[in-house]
Amino acid sequence: MKENSLRDKKSLRTLTKANPDWDELAKDCVSFANAQGGSIFFGVEDEDDLPPAGQKIPEHLPAKLQKQIQGRTINVSVIPQVKVAENDAEFLELLVQRNATAIASTSNGRYYMRVDDDCKPILPDELTRLLADKGAFIWETQSYLRVTSKEYDLDKFSRFLSDVQSSDRVSRFVKNKSPEELMEYYFLTSGNYLTNLGVLWIGKREHRARLLYAPSIEFIKYVEHEQKVNKLLWDDYSKNPKELIQAIMSEIPDWKEGIEIADGIFRKNISNYDESVIRELLANALVHRPYTTKGDIFINLHPDRLEIHNPGLLPLGVTPKNILHKSVQRNPHLAKVFFDLKLMEKEGSGYDKIYESLLSSGKPIPEPLEEFDRVKVTVRKRIVNKYVIQFIEKVHQEFQLRSKEIISLGLIAQHTSLTAIEFGSMLGLEEKEAIKNWLGRLLNFKLIKSKGRTKGTSYYVEPAVLKKHEFKGQTSLKNIASHRLDALIIEDLSRYGKSAISEIHQRVGKEIPLRTLRYQLNQLVEKKLLNKEGEKKGTKYFIDK
Repeated sequence: MKENSLRDKKSLRTLTKANPDWDELAKDCVSFANAQGGSIFFGVEDEDDLPPAGQKIPEHLPAKLQKQIQGRTINVSVIPQVKVAENDAEFLELLVQRNATAIASTSNGRYYMRVDDDCKPILPDELTRLLADKGAFIWETQSYLRVTSKEYDLDKFSRFLSDVQSSDRVSRFVKNKSPEELMEYYFLTSGNYLTNLGVLWIGKREHRARLLYAPSIEFIKYVEHEQKVNKLLWDDYSKNPKELIQAIMSEIPDWKEGIEIADGIFRKNISNYDESVIRELLANALVHRPYTTKGDIFINLHPDRLEIHNPGLLPLGVTPKNILHKSVQRNPHLAKVFFDLKLMEKEGSGYDKIYESLLSSGKPIPEPLEEFDRVKVTVRKRIVNKYVIQFIEKVHQEFQLRSKEIISLGLIAQHTSLTAIEFGSMLGLEEKEAIKNWLGRLLNFKLIKSKGRTKGTSYYVEPAVLKKHEFKGQTSLKNIASHRLDALIIEDLSRYGKSAISEIHQRVGKEIPLRTLRYQLNQLVEKKLLNKEGEKKGTKYFIDK
């Protein structure tokens, strides 16, 4: 049981010591209430999965804890429960409920939010975003249009029922529900009225047009010098989200374009933009946008890239750096419909599939960017290295790699070699354990090798594997052996004389990690093969002839 965005563990001494820090506990509860909710387990140490054997929770403690938290917080609801673990020891679970309608705070006016396994303060300019996300959450189940539950579009409702029955992601229990029960189950109705989500999915055109704000999508194709050559609009509110995606995929001919690459005696077609990537990005744009914010979704096709612009900012706690790992549900009921009808991957795995598809096609990873009032995701058309495509395919057939392993191997193969810092930066990983998790079995399979230690570790594809699969990558100095790098440095300084490390780096090869070059320079100084003078940025290296 690891700590994450939904769980926290604390020693029982946190509550039983002479002067418990109630204010600190109040901060933790506020952070959970403003995020997805969660549980704090008292009596389970950070490094343990179970409470100490024989541990008992004092009878008065749950009520005392609830009273202290309620007196120090605003808009926070907590439920303490004494539970018994597998080893028959007791622990105290404090369930913190998500506040979907209001912003939680401490009684002295401080705001916090749970991000991964940490409690982060909310800055003043972020409060507006958090409030907008709260409104977006309750938007789905509101029925302010007062459209009765019988005023749905018959064709759309019939297709919805058919999609549910044909989906292998929907349980038999759900499929056996009556049509009215299914509408309630998916929050398409509330009492006698269609909810906003119901109007969006099965409502009539005139009702959907009155929503704040039903999605409209605009496609623009550009050629050289930003000249527009094609423009398509889906803004008449006649289509629900699924129909919008279908129209975009079928009515834009550019998705069929691609190039052929040699694959032995055969030819393999590589799309300029993989259909699964486009569908997942469109689904993300429709599911994760705030429906309380006005703005069109833009699909801009340039000669070298595809851009998808979505109105509104990322949910609080999600950034372009952690978007691959962090998932915050802005419209959870709409996301449930999308997932059950197989229109998108499950929450938290969509971007994994996008990365996997792009890297398997030898292309760069997507580039998310948060702008002033929207989020832009850029997908590049170019193939970095066509040999990566065949290499990943052959290795995957042999070892049946997992998604994260394909992503990791594709990144390393594209770049010849990556340091732990570079690898972590590209995937938004901060901890060493997270890097190990993404590399998975690649080291055990001897598909990649590592050298160096801690932050100086670098990863590269095993040369024998490259030779076996006839991978034709570019020759690089990234993995140059230390004795060869020593000879290169001495040759460089013999020719150019006293130089700063930046000058040496420029001449011997910028692909060599600067950390590696600095280490080798210091080793040569220690061996008295080089001299140096100056301090820090003013340091110069030279050979004393």
